Amino acid sequence: MSEGGPRGPLSPTLSPQEAEELARRYGLELVGQRPGLLAYVRDVWRHRHLMWAMAKGDFVATHQDNYLGLLWSILNPILLGVAYYLIFGVLIGTRGGIENFVAFLTIGLFTYIPVAAALTGGSKSVLRKSSMIRSLRFPRVLLPITTVLSQFVASLPAFMILLLIALISKEPPSLTWLLFPVALLVVLVVSLGMAMLTARIVNAVRDTANLVPLLVRLLRYVSGVFFSVDAALARMGDPEPWVAALLQYQPVAVLLTLVRETLMQEYPVRGETWAVAGGWAVGLFVVGFVVFWRGEGTYGRS
Repeated sequence: MSEGGPRGPLSPTLSPQEAEELARRYGLELVGQRPGLLAYVRDVWRHRHLMWAMAKGDFVATHQDNYLGLLWSILNPILLGVAYYLIFGVLIGTRGGIENFVAFLTIGLFTYIPVAAALTGGSKSVLRKSSMIRSLRFPRVLLPITTVLSQFVASLPAFMILLLIALISKEPPSLTWLLFPVALLVVLVVSLGMAMLTARIVNAVRDTANLVPLLVRLLRYVSGVFFSVDAALARMGDPEPWVAALLQYQPVAVLLTLVRETLMQEYPVRGETWAVAGGWAVGLFVVGFVVFWRGEGTYGRS
């Protein structure tokens, strides 16, 4: 038969119901469809190797253009600590009766910086990888997770330096130091929860990306990074109960207290702090994961 000759009859077009049944029969999934929550969790686990590869890629990309590379993750909090000590410890005088202000300040800074980076980087993690989202199929929650993991790994050398600073500032090693890695794990889980929440919010309403730096700055000044929250409340006289609760029990303030309790004698370990921090970690992670999952299928759309 010649090329221009008559062709055989075309196959009839499938109805939407028939196409869906055919896809289900062969295990195919609709692109941009949100799976069930348990199926989504299993999908995240199946992609765990991709998650670590993406975190490694983010880590390398962040530091490859700097001459000092990873050393900046150590120098940055140290230089900030020196500046904050001169401003708040010497000029303004926010020591508030703290005996070891050097350890107090450095613990606050070294803990706050990765949390702030998680909020900032996690909020834009989906927007930055829109081309990847359109090209590959994977659970999108990997984007804020890998962003936080890469930043947290970059902070590990700084946390080792923090132990050295605690020793130099005459904090004697004790059994509570064994809780330091556990406290860092709580910091990581809280950071993951906040990153997933902000990533979903910023993806849904792009203008909210402009509010994230304001939130980060506000948390720096109300969480007790360079002053004692208890001393500040005492100076306020008799503050409203909700004000005291907000300053003492908001997640970032609790994290700073948690880490200080593991390394400083002035801050004995309290079960209340660990219970509140654990509650924030579980609550923010679960809520953040579910909220982000509910937006699956909307990410990457212009």
